[in-house]
Amino acid sequence: MTAQAHVGALAIAGVVTGEQMRATGAAIAAMQENSGALPWFPGGRTDPWDHIESAMALSVTGFHAEAEAAYGWSLHTQRDDGSWPLRFDSGVVTDHGTDSNFCAYIAVGVWHHYQITGDVVFLERMWPVVWSAINLVLRFQRPDGAFRWAGDHATGTMFDEALITGNASIFQALDCAVRIAVEVEQPDDEWVRAREALRDAFQCRPEVFEKPSEHSMDWYYPVLGGAVRGRAGQEMIARRWDEFVVPGLGARCVDHRPWVTGAETCELAIALDALGDTADAVKLIASIQHLRDPDGSYWTGLVFDDGKRWPVEKSCWTSAAVVLAVDAVTRSSEANGIFREAGVL
Repeated sequence: MTAQAHVGALAIAGVVTGEQMRATGAAIAAMQENSGALPWFPGGRTDPWDHIESAMALSVTGFHAEAEAAYGWSLHTQRDDGSWPLRFDSGVVTDHGTDSNFCAYIAVGVWHHYQITGDVVFLERMWPVVWSAINLVLRFQRPDGAFRWAGDHATGTMFDEALITGNASIFQALDCAVRIAVEVEQPDDEWVRAREALRDAFQCRPEVFEKPSEHSMDWYYPVLGGAVRGRAGQEMIARRWDEFVVPGLGARCVDHRPWVTGAETCELAIALDALGDTADAVKLIASIQHLRDPDGSYWTGLVFDDGKRWPVEKSCWTSAAVVLAVDAVTRSSEANGIFREAGVL
């Protein structure tokens, strides 16, 4: 399927059209800086994880050159040890720390873009980036299989806490990294063992992670990342559904606040689709369309007890999450199953 054809198929009847999704991709591309960076919003911060999520949406909506410029930014800003700084502002590093999940996510983005384009030259160019990033991330893995969340880049000190969301995302990143390694004919058994140890921690020793927080991401991310699926995943989602989901408006970011957010809602939709509950996933995507702006971008969230958008910003990564969710439920791009297939080898 050509890029134009799959973007045209990126539509949910009565919810969004292919043309609207193309406009969302264009809105993301319009936020891209000359360096290739995809900040949270024009003039805002850039972090390595949200940058990749936004690049993935560019790939889905047919903006392949812009997506590759984004991966070029990742290539050029990677540090010698395989990591990236936590934060950039207008091209300047403003937080030198290292987040293991932020560094791992490059594997998801690279595999995603390769699935869509089939561009072997791109994959070969990005392979050293993925290789060094994943080997850096493996240094954060504890004997119990979980990954420490961050470290001080200057001293090499690691912070021992293993966060649920970050580890769930690392699981998917390891899965994609293993697939990339096989594709370039350099399989790595250590990466496979690390992935399986992390899966085992999620499924058999959940107590090794920090307790779930008030944030919805700690609730659905083990399913989204692929570490927990099947009946266990369904039970996990059902357990806190009423705490987070506001019918007709979306999902709360924080369980006790009257605030629904587009990115969390759409990531939850992707998790539902991965469990086979595509009908409810579509309902969630539909429920968040009140955040759509006429220019194709999406506002971050809505405080529904007073009807105000907050924060007052149209975040790049929120628009990206919508695109990725629509792609997942419509099976449009060649990479539509990147979340659904996580951990299934």
